[in-house]
Amino acid sequence: MIIIAGLGNPGAKYEKNRHNIGFMAADEIGRRWRFGPSRAKFQSVVSEGEVETANGAVRVLLMKPQTFMNESGRAVGEAARFYKVTPQDIIVFHDEIDLAPGRFRMKTGGGAAGQNGIRSIISQVGADFRRARMGVGHPGEKHLVMPHVLGDFHKAESPWLQALLNACADALPFALAGDDERYQGEVLRLAPAPKFSPRQAARGEL
Repeated sequence: MIIIAGLGNPGAKYEKNRHNIGFMAADEIGRRWRFGPSRAKFQSVVSEGEVETANGAVRVLLMKPQTFMNESGRAVGEAARFYKVTPQDIIVFHDEIDLAPGRFRMKTGGGAAGQNGIRSIISQVGADFRRARMGVGHPGEKHLVMPHVLGDFHKAESPWLQALLNACADALPFALAGDDERYQGEVLRLAPAPKFSPRQAARGEL
């Protein structure tokens, strides 16, 4: 069993926020691989599915914690204990302000780098889980970070956003087979990040 957790905040108010890109990735994965119906479990909305990889079929629990971002670890930890999975069997999709919009990086272990959802998960399962970091860009000033991540994606960002979500779903078998480097490369091949002027990105002129 592999647990895939997309991070975000529950409710219509937050649905299109940059902070909710993890929820968006989870939704796209569920659609692409035709996961089963959603239900409430582990303080989350969860669905289950099976994905064919080079190493055979892999069972996946897809979860969107409903605890709000800062308490995501409570939900992920509960699921991890129930299924007795190791941190290496947990993949967390989340927004990353230290990556330019549309960039994508896989990482295992390390600190939270200011991402409170990641900090919460570290507190519950340790640091050695796998992070699918989805770039949303930095607004340029520290005091602007919160309104930036809790702001909605601009309409002009839709092309790269949808391409990234599709790529994360389409290339998923590589991650489920344990080849994070190949997964990262394939996502970037399928969804090359757009070229932004940092000044334009900071002003929202995308």
